[in-house]
This record gives sequence, structure tokens and C-alpha cells, in this order.
Amino acid sequence: MRVVAAVLALQVVQAVPGVVPGTAGAHGAERLPGFVALRDVDPSIVEDIRYAGPRNFTGAVVDGYEEPVCLLARPAAEALRRAQRELLRSGRALKVYDCYRPQRAVDRFVRWAGDPADQSTKAEYYPEVDKARLIPEGYIAAKSGHSRGSTVDVTVVALPGRRELDMGTAFDFFGSLSHTDDPRVAGEARENRRLLKRVLGAQGFVNLPEEWWHFTLRPEAFPDTFFDVPVSVAAGRP
Repeated sequence: MRVVAAVLALQVVQAVPGVVPGTAGAHGAERLPGFVALRDVDPSIVEDIRYAGPRNFTGAVVDGYEEPVCLLARPAAEALRRAQRELLRSGRALKVYDCYRPQRAVDRFVRWAGDPADQSTKAEYYPEVDKARLIPEGYIAAKSGHSRGSTVDVTVVALPGRRELDMGTAFDFFGSLSHTDDPRVAGEARENRRLLKRVLGAQGFVNLPEEWWHFTLRPEAFPDTFFDVPVSVAAGRP
């Protein structure tokens, strides 16, 4: 969730400065051109879209998540499929927590961070960081690479039970323990982080050092474009 520059790259009408809306698809529903639903590319990848439900740091469904579906620019989805094939050979699989994220969801994060009265999730997600520091320290930002469609939050699970491997912290834990190479994370958790980084790196994904779960496919399909289409199955269909 680091600050990035917003530059208009498509010749379409802007709904918000620097943010690009989608186009009308079947029955007038907004869609994301060049995007696909991950389940249509590889249904074996586990999806646990946290912001489509209350199990996230805001404690509620986040604006813009109409359905719990992973949407990605097609090259990113296909790269995840290749990584999944390698993991399946060893009885493991990918699990995604978040994929494409509309700008309105990012705006909701900013509003949440600016509300000091809401501390309901502090014990789980930011026990050692004052909420007032989440924006200044870069945990929450006004723009997110997720809105460009080539970034994914992901972990590894063991099959057949889909048990999440130990990564040292939970997803979206705000603190330095979430840094991929934090020296305090050792043993099995450290090896699991290295596994995730190696498998995704082999397919062109680059890890954000501050978040072990955050990866961006390079080059990005839409490197200068931030979309604001709600997350739904229809948005990822032609």
C-alpha cells in the first residue's frame, strides 16, 4: 500500500482525477478491459478475498467489493497459473487474499485510518503501531498498485486441507515483522517466505519488501492506470 504516482494512460473519461473507470459490458455492467477472473484461468488457486467480508483491518466489507472474486490483468493471472503448477507438484497451492482493488476501496482505507475512534481491530492488525501513524509511516496510502491490476496479496497453503503455511505474521499485519526479510522471522516461517518469493519470482513477480504477501508482476499491463470499477464477476468478463 505504498504511495505511487497516478498518470492517465487511457483516453477515457475520468471519474476521479488520475483514476480511470471501466467500460460498459453486457447489460450495461462495468467491466475492466484486459482483465480476467482468476477462477476462469486457474480454479485450483484458493481465493479468500478478505475485503469482500468483515475479516480485515477495517472490520467491515470494504467499498467496491461487490463479490469475493479475484480479478487481475490477464498476464498476471496467467503468471499465477504457472506458479501454481510448480507448487501443486509438491502438494501445496497458492491462496490469494486480494487482487485488483478499486480506487474507492483505497479511499475507504484512508478514511478508516483517519478515524481515531475506531480501534476495534487494533489488537489483531496493528498492536504496536499507533493508528495515527499508519498513513505517515506508509502502511495506508492514497493510491495502490492493486488498482492497476497486476498486484496480488498471496500466501501458500498445504493440500489437501488448504492449511495456510506459517509466514510469521498474519496477512495485513501492520508492523516490521511483516517485512519479508525481517531477521526476527526464522525457521519454518522464514523458509516459507523464501518459497513464496522464489516461486512467484520465477514467473516475474516482484515482492514489496515491507509486506511478505505483496507481489507485482513486471512489466505491468497497465503501469500508469488506476481503475475504479467495483469488484464483481461481471467486471472480469468480456
